[in-house]
Amino acid sequence: MKLPEQDFKGIRRWVYRNARPVDLARWKVHFEGGPVSAVLEALAAYQNEDGGFGHALEADSWNPCSAPVQTANAVEKLLEIHFEDGSHSVVQGILTYLDSGAEMEGDTWRNVVESNNDYPHAPWWHTSSGSTARSLFNPTGVLAGFILKYADRKSRLYERGLKIATELSRIFLKHPGIEMHPLKCVITLLECIEEAGLQEQFPYMQLQEAAAGQITVLIEREAGTWDSYSCRPSVFIKSPQSPGYAGNAALLQEELDYLLKSRNEQGIWSLAWSWGAYEQEFAVSENWWKTNVVIGNLLLLRSFGRLEK
Repeated sequence: MKLPEQDFKGIRRWVYRNARPVDLARWKVHFEGGPVSAVLEALAAYQNEDGGFGHALEADSWNPCSAPVQTANAVEKLLEIHFEDGSHSVVQGILTYLDSGAEMEGDTWRNVVESNNDYPHAPWWHTSSGSTARSLFNPTGVLAGFILKYADRKSRLYERGLKIATELSRIFLKHPGIEMHPLKCVITLLECIEEAGLQEQFPYMQLQEAAAGQITVLIEREAGTWDSYSCRPSVFIKSPQSPGYAGNAALLQEELDYLLKSRNEQGIWSLAWSWGAYEQEFAVSENWWKTNVVIGNLLLLRSFGRLEK
C-alpha cells in the first residue's frame, strides 16, 4: 500500500495553506528541491541576540526567551536538512549561546526554564511539571552533539562538548533503561558523533547496540494504542539504517500501513496530545504541530518506498 500521488498533492495544498514559513521551507527542501538557505532564513526569526532560540519554535511553549529545549529544536531542524556550514550566523549564534553556559546546571542544560511559566505553554513545560527529571539527556545530548559537529575543535566549547558527550555515553551504557524522549536525544548524539567522524573516540558500536536494545523495549507493539500518545516504531526508526530497524522491521511496516489508513478528513494526521489549557493558543500550536507531523510522516513513507510520487 502506498500514498496515492493525488493524496500527496492534497497534503501539499494543506501545507501551503497552514504551515509556518520555517516549516514550509522545510517542506520545500524535502519534497520540492527547495534551498536550505530558506530554512536558515526562517529559523533566524526565532533566534535571540544571545544566539539561543525561543518564540515558540518548539510549538508547545510560547516563551520568547532563549531556552535549551527551543535551541535543541533548532538544532534538530538543521540536522534534518543536513546543514553543514558551521560558519553560518545561525550556527555561530547557537555556539555562542551554548558557550555562555546559560540555563546550565553543571554540565547539563535545563529541560524546563522558569520563564516558560509566564507564557502560554503545555503543562509539561511548566517548572512544577516534573519534566526536569528528564534533563540529564534531554536536551543535553542534542546540544552536545551539535557542539561536536559544528564547533571549532581547538575551542574551549568543543572540549566541553566532548567531555559532556563522553559522560553521557558512560551513563547510558551503565543505565540504558531510559524513557522515550531521553533516548531520542541519545540517538541524535550518536548521529552527530558519526557525522563528526568521532566514532573511534567513543564506544560507538556498544552505544548503538544499547540504543537498539532499548528501542525494542520501549516500542509499543499493539497497534490499537497508536491513536494515543505512544511510542510507535517511527519515534526512533526513520529509515532502514536507523538503530533498532533490524529487529523491528515487520512492526515498522505495520505502522506504515497504519499511517496510510489513519489520516483525518483533511487528508493529514491529527495530534495525539493537547494542553488542557490556553485553548486559543493551543489551537494555533496544534496547526503548527500538524505540519511537523506531516513532514515527518511523509519522510518516513518515502524512506520505505510508500509514496507513489
